[in-house]
Amino acid sequence: MSRIVIVGAGHAGGSAAALLRQYGFDGEVVLIGEEPVAPYQRPPLSKALLKGEGEEEDLLLRPADFYVEQNIQMRLGQTVTAIDRAGKQVVLSDGETVAYDTLILATGSTARKLDVPGADLTGVLELRTLVDARRLRAAIKPGVRLAVVGGGYVGLEVAASARALGAEVVVIEREARLLARVASEVLADFMHDAHSRQGVTLLTGRTVVAFQPGEDGSVAGVTLDDGQSLPADLAIVGVGGVACEGLGAAAGLTCDGGVVVDETARTSDPHIYALGDMTRRPVPVHDGRIVRLESVPNALEQAKQAAAAITGRKPPPPEVPWFWSDQYDLKLQMAGLSDGADRKVVRGDPTGPGFAVFHLAGDRLLCVEAVNAPAEFMGGRLVIAKATPVDAEKLADPSVSMKAVAKA
Repeated sequence: MSRIVIVGAGHAGGSAAALLRQYGFDGEVVLIGEEPVAPYQRPPLSKALLKGEGEEEDLLLRPADFYVEQNIQMRLGQTVTAIDRAGKQVVLSDGETVAYDTLILATGSTARKLDVPGADLTGVLELRTLVDARRLRAAIKPGVRLAVVGGGYVGLEVAASARALGAEVVVIEREARLLARVASEVLADFMHDAHSRQGVTLLTGRTVVAFQPGEDGSVAGVTLDDGQSLPADLAIVGVGGVACEGLGAAAGLTCDGGVVVDETARTSDPHIYALGDMTRRPVPVHDGRIVRLESVPNALEQAKQAAAAITGRKPPPPEVPWFWSDQYDLKLQMAGLSDGADRKVVRGDPTGPGFAVFHLAGDRLLCVEAVNAPAEFMGGRLVIAKATPVDAEKLADPSVSMKAVAKA
């Protein structure tokens, strides 16, 4: 009987296991995960769960009995340390080997570390796992002084959740503005104002050079590159993620800031697939550009690609990359890739409660950023998928429906 081993029990790995059964694979499926819990959703870690608005069991992708019913072998709390491609087996940390006919890697990414004095102090945290979220939730209380290092989406989501819990929050971002790598200046300025209105102190163009210890050995403050010292009872470091390509690289798979895969999620080894944050993949709707994406939709799309290829099904249609973020009463939704755009078109008032920013190259829409504007997000996503030429004046005019724009 054929055996598929999946290394990584996150959103990508858990979805791949379920899809293999859905698509008719009747061989063995073995799901190996480092964390001692079944696959769960990670986005709520910085949002609803952190604010105490949900229970941990609500995060599970599927009920525990699903894996029993589907005959998916769960090997949780175990770490794969090596891939033996010649012998078609993986090696666990205790020396046990698990043979495979097909291997799926879905090991995700790890938090980028700050190499500064005091980074290992108690109270200097990151947010990647359920355990991380538990630690952070237990530490955030009214009046606690929280330093958020990094003004990307995760850092800003934590800042918003912490403010809702009554913490005093300062965000420290080394770039000149928030969301510098991932959003337009229009959106970044809007989010800067939104957080300022909520009482968050925002320091851009500043770098943390050290975490200062208190008398008990826990973090008590941060030192910035300009010599400024800020008190902090707690710090969260959110300066990006690093693809977990180590297993693949050590096994000789092609890697380039992530394990490189094709449109079926297959690696340079025909018996090995890779999914999710750990990969660099082509995006057909953006002319096959090779990129690394960190999002739940990307993980799900690649899980579908791999499951379809393994079971001999028709490949799923290419999807437009998309992402979302919830902060305060704001729903941010982004679709497409903005690289290559030569102009921006703003629809609506960028200081108001709802607007969208469209990124164009000539008359081709490449990306949409929407704030409390679901119609603009969905319409823009459709236009990007169809590569339909658009009229910039219509895009900018809120009186022209997105349905009409999509048909242009």
